[in-house]
Amino acid sequence: MKKLMNDSKNIVEEMIEGYVKAHPDIIRQVPENKRALVTSQETRENKVGILVGGGSGHEPGFMGYVGSGMADGVAVGNIFASPSPDPILEVTKNIDKGAGVVYLYGNYAGDVMNFGMAAEMADLEEDIQVRMALATDDVASAPKEEKEKRRGIAGEFFIFKAAGAAADFGYSLEEVVRVAKKANDNTRSMGVGLSPCSLPQTGEPSFVLGEDEMEIGLGHHGEPGLEKGKVESADSVAERLVNDILEDIEINSGEKVAVLVNGLGSTPRMELYVMYRKVEQILNERGIDIHRSYVGDYITSLEMGGASVTLMKLDDELEEAIDHPVNCPMFVQK
Repeated sequence: MKKLMNDSKNIVEEMIEGYVKAHPDIIRQVPENKRALVTSQETRENKVGILVGGGSGHEPGFMGYVGSGMADGVAVGNIFASPSPDPILEVTKNIDKGAGVVYLYGNYAGDVMNFGMAAEMADLEEDIQVRMALATDDVASAPKEEKEKRRGIAGEFFIFKAAGAAADFGYSLEEVVRVAKKANDNTRSMGVGLSPCSLPQTGEPSFVLGEDEMEIGLGHHGEPGLEKGKVESADSVAERLVNDILEDIEINSGEKVAVLVNGLGSTPRMELYVMYRKVEQILNERGIDIHRSYVGDYITSLEMGGASVTLMKLDDELEEAIDHPVNCPMFVQK
C-alpha cells in the first residue's frame, strides 16, 4: 500500500478527492471545508439529519455510509484521528433540514471532545439542535458494569444503520436518538488481531505480534486487547468471540439477531466466511435466529489482519430498521 502513496499532498485529502469524483451522484464535498462531505441527493424538509464521522483508515467507514437510508453527511479526520470541529460544523449546517442533527461516532476521547465542541458551536452560532449517540460495543475494552467506557468498533455499522432508518421513517430528533442508543445497548462486538497495519505517517506498525501470535480483543487502532496467545483455528477464534459476547448480553432461544463478521482490512473473504460458518453453528445450537447477516469489510483498520464478530439483538423496531433499504457508495441493501 505504501508504494502507491504520493508524498506531495495529504493522503486523506487525496483519498477524499478521488472518492467524491468516483461517486458524484451520491456524495459531494462542502466548498468551505475539504473534510466535510454530504449527500448530493435531495433530502426532504423536517428530516432529522444523520452525521457520522471519525478517523480515516476504516474504509468503508465512515465515508462509505453516506447515502439514502443511512447518513446524510460525514466529517473525515486524519488516519486514526478525530475530525476537527470545523468540518463537523460545516456538515451540520449543510444537512440540517429544520429538525435537528444527530451525531454518531465511536467512544474515543478525541471524538468526544471535537464532536462536543461542534455541537456547542452549532447551537450558539447556527441555532441548530444537535444530539449525540456514542458507540460502545467492544466488550473487550471495559467490564460490563463500566459499559459507558467501552470503545466503538464494528458495531458502529449497526448503529448507523438503525439511526439512518429511524430518520428516514420520519422520527423526531429525540426518537432518532432513542433508536440509536437502543441499537447501541443491544449491540456487542469482539475482535482478534493477527497482524498490524503500517501507519502511513510513520511507516511503523501499529502494534507488534510474533508470527505465531494473535491478540484477542484488539481495538481497531491497534489498542491492546485482553490477551496474546498462539494463533488458533478460525473455528476456535469464532467460538471465543461469540461466547464472550453471549456472556455479556443475554440472548435467549427464539430471539433474533443481526450478525456481522467484519474483516479488518487484509483478511480474505474466504476466511471470514469460514468464521461465519462457525458463528451460525453456535447460534443455531442455542436456538438463536439469525435474521440478517453481513460478511466482509465494513469497519477496517487499513491493512490490518484479523476480524471481529458483532451481534445485534433485535426486537420488532430494530428489525424494521435493519431491514430498511440503503443506497450508499460502499453499501447497498435492497
